[in-house]
Amino acid sequence: MKKKIIENIKTLSIALILALIIRSLLLQPFYIPSSSMEQTLLVGDRLFVTKYSYGYSGHSFPFSPKLFSERIFYNKPERGDVIVFKTPADNRTDYIKRLVGVPGDQVQFINGDLFLNEKKIKKVFLRNDKVYCGQQKVDVKVYLEEIEENRQYEIVYFAKDSMKNTDPYLIPKDHFFFLGDNRDCSKDSRFLTSVGYVKKENLVGKARFIFFSNDANIGNLFTFWKWGKSIRFERIMKKIL
Repeated sequence: MKKKIIENIKTLSIALILALIIRSLLLQPFYIPSSSMEQTLLVGDRLFVTKYSYGYSGHSFPFSPKLFSERIFYNKPERGDVIVFKTPADNRTDYIKRLVGVPGDQVQFINGDLFLNEKKIKKVFLRNDKVYCGQQKVDVKVYLEEIEENRQYEIVYFAKDSMKNTDPYLIPKDHFFFLGDNRDCSKDSRFLTSVGYVKKENLVGKARFIFFSNDANIGNLFTFWKWGKSIRFERIMKKIL
């Protein structure tokens, strides 16, 4: 009996170590709790983030230990990447947004249009729609934005009372500027006191694909009789653009 208990403890310990290695170095699951990235990401989406995409820092590991003074095996992120990062305000909270500005860039909104280095970013109107902002659904206009050549994704702006102008943001060295795809309902780098410019050490990983999605307004994993309506089957294994 004692030998069996010891073997079970060994097996459990190995499994925990392997899970920690996979979570820290390869893949980590994340849950989307807010509407700031609609319609790219919906509340209730569960996705995988690759930890190796931009190299590693202390934030790659649970509890963010101070293992390195700088990021190791660093690969530069690209504009348009959807990235999980630790907020500069507390270095603990995970946010997920789209990368818009890299070090040295200037970002500004003028008359509701995004400008990057004084060049207007192309966006094409697609349709009128509704998305969540918190608990409420709002009317929006959906656009296809092209931040780089052949790098397109959908964004939304409120149909009424949409943001118009901002001051220019100049991205410092080794920092990045992030925006939510739900542009009028996102706390992101435009809010300098709470998010602002994000250090490269705060990058956690690149969002890759949704492995499960459930509409919590309808049901959850335990209300199996509602699965037909609550589970968003069309989003399962959807690649994040």
